[in-house]
This record gives sequence, structure tokens and C-alpha cells, in this order.
Amino acid sequence: MHSKEMLEKRISYEKMLAEISEMAVRVNDMDAFLQRALQRMGVTLHVSRVFMFGYQHEDRTFACRCGWDDPELGVRRGSGGIVLHIPDAAGELTSGTVLNYPDTATMPFKNYRDHLLASGVKSTLNVPLFVYGSMYGFIGFDEHRFHRQWHDSDLYILTTAAQILSRAIENKIYERELVENKNLLESIFGSVQDAIITVDASLRIITANRAAAGICHKNIAAGKRFDLCARDCTRACLALLKETLETQRSLRDSQICCFRGGGREQMAAVNCSPLLNGEGGFLGGVLVIRDITRLARLENVLRERRNYQGIIGQSEKMQKVYDLLHTLADMNTTVLITGESGTGKEKIAHALHYGGRRAGRPFIRVNCSALAESLLESELFGHAKGAFTGADRESVGRFEAAHGGTILLDEIGDISPLIQLKLLRVLEEKEIERVGETTPRKVDVRVLAATHRDLKKAIAEGTFREDLYYRLNVMNIRIPPLRERVEDIPLLAEHFRLKFNGQYAKSITGVSTEVMEIFMGHPWPGNVRELEHVIERAFVLCGGEMIRPEHIALEAAARPVQREEAVAAVPADEKQRLLAALEKAAWNISKSARLLGVSRWTLYRRLLRHGLERPGEEL
Repeated sequence: MHSKEMLEKRISYEKMLAEISEMAVRVNDMDAFLQRALQRMGVTLHVSRVFMFGYQHEDRTFACRCGWDDPELGVRRGSGGIVLHIPDAAGELTSGTVLNYPDTATMPFKNYRDHLLASGVKSTLNVPLFVYGSMYGFIGFDEHRFHRQWHDSDLYILTTAAQILSRAIENKIYERELVENKNLLESIFGSVQDAIITVDASLRIITANRAAAGICHKNIAAGKRFDLCARDCTRACLALLKETLETQRSLRDSQICCFRGGGREQMAAVNCSPLLNGEGGFLGGVLVIRDITRLARLENVLRERRNYQGIIGQSEKMQKVYDLLHTLADMNTTVLITGESGTGKEKIAHALHYGGRRAGRPFIRVNCSALAESLLESELFGHAKGAFTGADRESVGRFEAAHGGTILLDEIGDISPLIQLKLLRVLEEKEIERVGETTPRKVDVRVLAATHRDLKKAIAEGTFREDLYYRLNVMNIRIPPLRERVEDIPLLAEHFRLKFNGQYAKSITGVSTEVMEIFMGHPWPGNVRELEHVIERAFVLCGGEMIRPEHIALEAAARPVQREEAVAAVPADEKQRLLAALEKAAWNISKSARLLGVSRWTLYRRLLRHGLERPGEEL
């Protein structure tokens, strides 16, 4: 095969993996996803048939789940209902062995061989699938037209594709178990007695069941005023009850944080409805309160499982990053991490390494922009004694040092064409040559690359190899700049507050409202790194308990965002949504934020940008 054909084949394989990886990030219908993935592989590989068999552990058989036939064959053999009893072959597959037989007649497993020959299969390749470490089945590639030889590069691509499918199946199982567990917990909590309290129009308690004393307060009793009983909690229930008494409308499924007697924090789901007499006349209100503390804590634990150490953020864009990290952590596939300077690309690389199977092996970072070409080659691949002037002893390169683990090639866009070519060979052959040597050395390294540059633009300008780009960009993780996820700024500020309180032995309690408004309006060209430096400088200057505008050094601090500028910069339809939510919540900021699905800080920032304020007040 000519080099041009090999390059085209390699690029088509990498594109196939990238498309299957993208499909695997979010799978709604698993059967449809598997069917599309098999079809994509069959078309790319130009094979007669691709199919997937699931392993039945009870009787050690394989049942066909789905398959794809090349339409050029003119006949569809079908796959439904096929069950294989192939104990010898099953033993090999369950041990992780790939079954590769260019000539089916040479297969030693009689039952399986007879089945394939009867089906007209001349060559077969079977790649095992493992889910959560247990045998799940295998993907089969059958050729009916000729005896096909599968090369090592083909096997690498197909085993990688199998890993992607396995991970997608694991994710779907995980999601289903979460739903089942949550439904089970909700059923359990639904059987627990809820607190039921009725009050008249003056907030005097009419009735209160025994659960009310446990969930709310031991002094809750008929004849007492509810507002006088609720003195040592957040009084959130009282606010909801007053709203129902004023509007005579029901409030459903409000979640609040409050305190039991003794100051113990709890989460509660509250329903508040008008209390009516037999004729429909208004008498007061009914509170139904359910303790959901355990459920809320479980949901927090499940959310934390999707977070990664050192990465802060709960915005929608960061959740997409977490989904990719969860999908890719255990895979060996190459990942290209892109994002502006200061967004935390190295932290993403750490999460990929320490969240996967290579966590116990080395993680090596190479700053490609910090070394000259001659030094970078020696740094990456090592050198032999006497390879160049000053090389008085041999040196192990970073790739060898990372054997079994992960190497991060930071600022990959800055390497020279010569190093690009050498790196491409390493990625393709999985081996390196030290400077001054001709003997290749095998390395088992997962490669991650990071850059803030636009590599597609660099390809167009002729400064970056297109084939290397596709080899690196099997999967891409783009880290959003801070200005695209401003709702994460309060979380980041709190994270850095805790960090620097310990570092500088201070007891700063937070940042002022004015400072937070400045933070929310600043464009942050330096992203999270800039925010960290600004807060660290404020810690040095702050002598009190609160960081104020005079402690920060930002251009935005000297010139607050003008409302006219902000209104012009934000879509007009957002203003209408804000007004609708504010009017529905009677200008209660917390309720309006809940209706909009945003944090209070985000709502404050949007009100400021639109110049919205409550009639008769200044924002």
C-alpha cells in the first residue's frame, strides 16, 4: 500500500473513532447507538458484515444483539435470533483474546468454524467487549468475498472502538442504576410520615401532627402562632405560608434548607395550599413538609462523582466537560485539550490521568514551548552517550519516563515541523528512538496534548501537519473561557478564599457584593488564573474580614459596568423572561432565580445589565 493510501486510510480510521466517540458521549437509545456504530465501522473498514454478540453468563452462550450487512452483497443475512454455543472460543474471548482468522477453515474451534463456514464466511475477526471488567460479548467482522489479512494498525483501531462501545454501555448502565436508586429512595421517603400543619389566616396553628414536632420544632402545637414557634430556623416555611395566605394560591415542591431543634441542618420539600371549608371559603393554609435531607445528600454525592479534583464549576458548559472526562478517563485514546491560557488545561489532563486505569503510573508534563528544537527532541526521546557535544552519558527521555502512564504535551502548537514528524511516528508506531541511536524502543504511553492555538488555522498556514492534527484530535475537550461561564465565578472565588485563608493564615469571610458585581462584569482575559491572582493580591492587601473594591486591581473596579452598555450587549428576549419571572415571584430574588434555573448572583448580574430594578427602588 502506497504512503498516500496509508495516510488516507489512517485519517479515515481516526475520523471514524472521533465520530463514534462523539456519539458515545450522550446515548439515549443504546440499540440505535450500537447499530449506528457498527454501520460506521463496516462502511469505513469495507467489510462484508459487522455484528455484536452479547454473552449469556448462565449458559455460556452468545446471542446476537445487532448487526450490519454491506448492501453491495445484495442479500441481507439477518442476525436476529442467532445463539452460538461455542465453549472453546468463549474461553479465549473471555480471557481477552482477539480471534483473528484470515482463513476461517483454519479456526480450531469446531462448533464456531462449522457455523461460519455454513454461513459463507471466509475470514473473521472477533474483538471481545468487557463492561465493568466482566465479559459482555464481542464485535465480529466477517468477510464473505475473500480471505482478509488484518494488520496490527487495524487491530489497534478496532480494539479502541470496542473500548468506546464498552464505556458507552457502562455509562448507560450507570445512568439506569441512578434512576432506579432515586426512584427507590423516593418511594421509601414517600412512605415516611410527613409533617402536616394547618393555620388560620392569622397564622395561629389549628392542627399539627406528631411528625411536625420532629421535622420542624418540638413547640409546634395547636393554638400557638406559627411565626412565634419558628424562631430558631431560617423561617423559609413561614415565608411560603405567608405567600399562600396573601395570594390564596398553592406553592408546590419548594425545596428549602432549615434547622431542626438544636441547630441541625436539614433539607425539606414543602407544599403549601389554601385551607378551605366545605363551601370553598378560605380559612387559612396547609403546610406539608417532607424531610429530604438523605435524598439531597445522595444527589450531592452523585454530582460529586462527576466532578474532578482541582476543577471548579457547575455551569452547563463545565458539566459537558465532566461528561467527556467521565467517558474518556479509562480509555487509552489520544485527547487534544484546547482552551485559552489560564483556563486549566493541565488540570483537565490530570483528571484524565488520575481518573483512569493509569492513575498509579507516571504522569509526565512537557512544556513544548519552553525548549529549543534540539533540546526538545532530546527531552522527549532521550539520547545516547556521545550523541552530541556535552552528551557524556545516556539520558532517558520523557516518553520512556512515562512508560505505563500518561504524557502531556503542553503547547503542542509551538513545536517545529521536524519534531512534529518524529512525534507522528511515535504515535503511529508506539516506539521511540533516542537521539544518536537507531534501535527503536517500545513505549506504552497515553498521549494527551494541549494548546491555546488554533491548530486548524496553523494547518492552513502550513505550520502544523494535518496528519498529526488528526492523530492527536481523536477526541477534543474544549475548556470554556471564564467569560462563558460567569455563573461559576462565586464558586471559584469561594475556592480561592479557602485556599488563601490557609496559605496566609487569615480569616477572611468573603468578598463584598460590590466586588462580586465587578467580578461578574469583568471579561477575564486571563481566565481562572487571572481570577486567582486577583484574589491572592486582595488577600495580601486586606486587613479585615471582607474583600472590598479597594483591595482588587482590575480596570472594571475603577469603572463599573454602565447599565446602558449592558442592556445593549444582551438579547432583548432575555429581558422579557427576567421580567416575567420577577413579576411571577413578586420581585423575590431567590424565587425568581429558582424559576429561571440560575443562581442569585447570575440573576443580579443580568438585572444590572438590563437596568432592571423594582419599581420605587434602585438596584
